[in-house]
Amino acid sequence: MDPLQLVKAIILGIVEGFTEFLPISSTGHLIVIEDLLSFRLATRDVFVIAIQAGAILAVCWEYRARLVALATGLASRPREQRLALNVVIAFLPAGFAGVMFKNAIELKLFNPLTVAVALVLGGIIILLVERRHRRLYGARDLQGGRLARVETIDDIRPLDALKVGLAQCAALIPGTSRSGATIIGGILFGFSRKAATEFSFFLAIPTVIGATVYSLYRARDHLSMAELPYYAGGFIASFVAALVCVRWLLRYLATNDFVIFGWYRIAFGGLILLTAYTGLVNWGD
Repeated sequence: MDPLQLVKAIILGIVEGFTEFLPISSTGHLIVIEDLLSFRLATRDVFVIAIQAGAILAVCWEYRARLVALATGLASRPREQRLALNVVIAFLPAGFAGVMFKNAIELKLFNPLTVAVALVLGGIIILLVERRHRRLYGARDLQGGRLARVETIDDIRPLDALKVGLAQCAALIPGTSRSGATIIGGILFGFSRKAATEFSFFLAIPTVIGATVYSLYRARDHLSMAELPYYAGGFIASFVAALVCVRWLLRYLATNDFVIFGWYRIAFGGLILLTAYTGLVNWGD
């Protein structure tokens, strides 16, 4: 085992955990940070699976009470049946698109410069959506007023779920952000920020688990016990970072909007483009 490689694996686990549920693109950050760290594993796909699993386990732990209620009440409680149906409906578009186009997208678009462009464009979209939201509602939605048509995840209708699912398809482009597409899409479709964020959390469970199972199947011939310490280090780091991030985000959204994430995306993406243009960093393809 290479200690330096383990440190890099832990750093990437932290990056995944902190970015998976924020609208700033975990995949985009991983691509950029991997390039900066020169992190190379023969089983890179398996490593990514491990750290994504850590992040998803964190959100499952945070919402364990609702997930238990969902599992035990699926056969008899309309509230749980409605949530499960909405999650399935929202999952299907990106699940289908991922199976159909994942290989082509990874081959053509998984590079830092594509990520940078997507980060900047996504940041601009966030700012425009939040500007529209402020124009319509002012600051009342951050002061306890009921303004959104979909105030909680239990108010979501199947058509709402389908719209969010279609928005999630944009996240197949690295740098777009799965959580960003679903949260900002939800707000645009009439969700409150809290409802959009929590639905994004629940939608992440089948989406990331589905992607994990599919990727694990594709990488089944490349599993390596020799690289297990890297998987474990990244998994634990991702779980802890994601748990901290999810709890912080829910507190943050009680009194704040997503504008800061829009400006962050523009600054981060712009920095990558600037360093590439000036030759300060030779970003890999």
